Amino acid sequence: MSDANEPTGAVGPNPGASSGAAPANDPAGASDPAAPAPGRQVRVVLVDDHRMFRTGVQAEIGQTERTGVEVVGEAADVDQAVTVITATRPEVVLLDVHLPGGGGVEVLRRCSPLMADAAQPVRFLALSVSDAAEDVIGVIRGGARGYVTKTITGTDLVDSVFRVQDGDAVFSPRLAGFVLDAFASTDAPPVDEDLDRLTQREREVLRLIARGYAYKEIAKQLFISVKTVESHVSAVLRKLQLSNRHELTRWATARRLV
Repeated sequence: MSDANEPTGAVGPNPGASSGAAPANDPAGASDPAAPAPGRQVRVVLVDDHRMFRTGVQAEIGQTERTGVEVVGEAADVDQAVTVITATRPEVVLLDVHLPGGGGVEVLRRCSPLMADAAQPVRFLALSVSDAAEDVIGVIRGGARGYVTKTITGTDLVDSVFRVQDGDAVFSPRLAGFVLDAFASTDAPPVDEDLDRLTQREREVLRLIARGYAYKEIAKQLFISVKTVESHVSAVLRKLQLSNRHELTRWATARRLV
């Protein structure tokens, strides 16, 4: 589902007002808790399909003299994101999970050479309204260094960006235990290579097809055309080597994706 309905005030001028925000690691008594260590600066790209949310984040953390964060680019979908990230080579990308064109996982896949550049690595921090297990695991497997939800305060977001720049793994507190359990537990499901071949949008279409939705219903729910739905279904069938939607439904049901 899209993050377009996420309230834009979650990261806003009064960050202390959010009761669900992640605990800050700010030094006690600091006059400006959002300020970085002297001389520190980080170049950031914002990727989110909600323009007003990007504007709010830019206003909150992009005051470079105060926060040390320089926002060097923005993008609203996968293609824009890859273009802007490649052109600007930021230290950190704040990445929404659900994006037109394949989602955050697709951005990570297409930017994998930039993440692997030892001399100038581009690091990703997921910033999403979603706290769904599959979203968190998906972007972490894709190479993101952390995952925070949009209830985070501006101060904590600045801190998280600098920590990711340093190579740390950063998670909202209530997600951290879940992530550790998911990757450390012997009961955790193995990586599904077939599922990992699908983009985020293809997975969304797959689930709706498996639930019995018609193409027109899927198009309306995902705000895409029927022709685009058909293209996604064809891609899913090809990647999974399935023949029709009935086989697809059985495949999805067997993996508890429905």
